[in-house]
Amino acid sequence: MKITRIDLGTLRVPLRTPFKTAVRTVGAVEAVLVTVHTDTGHTGYGEAPATAAITGETCATIVAAISGVIGPRLLGGDIDGFNDLLQRVHTALAHNTSAKAAVEIALYDLFAQRHGAPLYRILGGGTPTLSTDITISVDAVDTMVADALSALDRGYAALKIKIGLDPATDLARVRAVHAAVDGRARLRLDANQGWTPKQAVHAMHRLEAEGILPELLEQPVKADDLAGLKFVTERVATPVMVDESVFGPRALIELIRLRAADIVNIKLMKSGGLSNAIKLADIAGLHGMPCMIGCMLESSISVAAAAHLAVARSDVITFVDLDGPALCAENPAEGGARFDGPHIALGDAPGLGIVSVAGVEPVRL
Repeated sequence: MKITRIDLGTLRVPLRTPFKTAVRTVGAVEAVLVTVHTDTGHTGYGEAPATAAITGETCATIVAAISGVIGPRLLGGDIDGFNDLLQRVHTALAHNTSAKAAVEIALYDLFAQRHGAPLYRILGGGTPTLSTDITISVDAVDTMVADALSALDRGYAALKIKIGLDPATDLARVRAVHAAVDGRARLRLDANQGWTPKQAVHAMHRLEAEGILPELLEQPVKADDLAGLKFVTERVATPVMVDESVFGPRALIELIRLRAADIVNIKLMKSGGLSNAIKLADIAGLHGMPCMIGCMLESSISVAAAAHLAVARSDVITFVDLDGPALCAENPAEGGARFDGPHIALGDAPGLGIVSVAGVEPVRL
């Protein structure tokens, strides 16, 4: 199974409602679709969203990285030399983690197809079902309460509450949502780097004193402030989860050495794909650190790959935040994982099981 062609296209998938965090407001998934063709007729799919505020990548840079640097190194390569192909991807250029992730996902898709099994089985098995939380975007208090109640009506039992704009208003948001859903849903708070260490400690002490005990607090401080992250972790009862501070294995090892957080959020677009995400899960598992599997604003294509990993490493990936497809107004992929509200089910088709992708605008190089 040799690689004969790599096609690139762009996807724009509207969201049901705008996605608002302390970092950005987005109305649609904007992504690059990678389609890897082989001489056997098998096709592998991957996806990379443009998330400039986090990974530094746009659709234009993703296309340039794949078409100009990564792709040419893979043409003619054999899927049976899988590890060599992965090495070619990661040594092609520095950074560009989303571009690498999209190509890796397509390669893993083909590798699993080559062996006639769904990807999660190739990665280690597991029960092919998951339950995800859903994001409640930062907004006016009444709007966030309404969104939270709507999520409960749709079957969600865990809510990720976006905060991080202003501590006082954030406390009002959390109190109101907690009052509306207490006993019916678990709360996860995500400050998206929006607080200072002292603000985070003060805010969480206030909530904890009132009996509001979230499952976790995600990335309360700036990504490069590991000392501040450790300051918060040592002073609050709520488990602290790191997101933007950890892209790859070296950063996680340093975080563990410092004991700067309790949980790590693994995202394929940060790690550069499945190979490093697997390493992150295994490193965390060795040190008894629980993981969340998360996503950027992505469609069902790359989120499906993350779901396969979560199933394969379910012993350590105990939190699931794969709500990208649920936030989308439509699903561009035919076949593959099934997303039904909080429920994610993986089928028995080889690889990711994706048959085709609609709405792709070809990139003319």
